[in-house]
Amino acid sequence: VQVTESGGGSVQEGGSLELSCAASGRTDCMAWFRQAPGKEHEGVAQIIENGITNYANSVKGRFTISQDSAKHTLYLKMTNLQPGDTATYYCAADSVVSLSLRVGHYNYWGQGTQVTVSS
Repeated sequence: VQVTESGGGSVQEGGSLELSCAASGRTDCMAWFRQAPGKEHEGVAQIIENGITNYANSVKGRFTISQDSAKHTLYLKMTNLQPGDTATYYCAADSVVSLSLRVGHYNYWGQGTQVTVSS
């Protein structure tokens, strides 16, 4: 499975962005991660079969993950963005369904898309 992100960019604090991730095939476990300079990957949000979602505490209430299963596309709607959200955002997928935001669970990764939030 190949996954490709799009939709990153630069916004002002408080602004919104929506990321998309196109998968080459069906996957039942998909997630968004991010990596800020000098930091490790951080799990942001996950969605598994039946639309069950899982969010990092740092983004709850601000970010919304969704998917269009027919199009094999994953989305991340980000609102009230803060400078601390600045990072490269990665889409990840795996065929094994597990409620997990651990990097090691996911075998398929995109190249990343940059999100920059300025104050």
